[in-house]
Amino acid sequence: MIVSTDALFRPAYGKYAIGAYNINNMEQALGLFLGHINAQAPFIIQLSKGSRKYAGIPMIEAIIRAAEQLYPEAIYAVHLDHGDEATCYACIDSGFYSSVMIDASHASFEENVAITRRVVERAHAKGLSVEAELGMLGGVEEDITVDEKHAMLTNPNEAKAFVEQSGCDSLAVAIGTSHGAYKFKGQQSLHFERIEAIQQQLPGVPLVMHGSSSVPQDEVLRINAAGGTLDPSARGVDENEFKRAAELGVTKVNIDTDGRLVWTRVHREYFRDYPEDFDFRKPGALFVEEYARFIVNKSEKLGSQGKLPEVRAALG
Repeated sequence: MIVSTDALFRPAYGKYAIGAYNINNMEQALGLFLGHINAQAPFIIQLSKGSRKYAGIPMIEAIIRAAEQLYPEAIYAVHLDHGDEATCYACIDSGFYSSVMIDASHASFEENVAITRRVVERAHAKGLSVEAELGMLGGVEEDITVDEKHAMLTNPNEAKAFVEQSGCDSLAVAIGTSHGAYKFKGQQSLHFERIEAIQQQLPGVPLVMHGSSSVPQDEVLRINAAGGTLDPSARGVDENEFKRAAELGVTKVNIDTDGRLVWTRVHREYFRDYPEDFDFRKPGALFVEEYARFIVNKSEKLGSQGKLPEVRAALG
């Protein structure tokens, strides 16, 4: 059942975080739904401009609808990730989405407010909520590239002013995470003092953590053992820090890279072990199982595991 993003945030705020996962194809959708049913957890499906272009808008929406028919007990929202203004309007008008993210973080504070305000007015008129971004994460995601030296943590006082002036419903904040697979050099942690300071300025406002993949070293090593050349020094967010962040108002955690690593590992290992095979359905089915297992683990780390009955009760 597709629900509003706000309906997922309300029971979660301050207690646990909702996992938001980017998908691009059928196998990802099936693993995502299966994993969350096994975990009994609510979730958010994220579609980026890249995924909409890759699969085709009618196709990716049909895949989600079909997965819902297979797993009717699932409770989830559909969210546009890193949208520009035009894409936000297209998604708002489509009637398919629960929420949209307008990413104008590259602009000046005043321009970011103005763009976000326009999207908010259009979205609220249709009953959708809006996520905006303040501060800049380093790294690469889709067609967004920010050099690490230009990354900046979100200013708590600016965050308060931004939400008040823009009217956005949730705010993506820069708190030490990074986009893409090639993340931190060496071990780093979230800036909890910055998260706490932002929450103090914005009590009750759901905060969003982008670039939250953990880049499991086991996945990287297995990919490289099967012929990959990923940077073994890549590091992501320690997933054991998710629950502490959730207690400070981080209500949505975006995870994309880790799912791509699972996909790559499964397919590289399969065709390494069965070089005579050409039936892509076999590794595809294996990926669904592996991705579902990955989702169960993430749900436990986010604190959302077992919360589906609570969310269903809150929906009435």
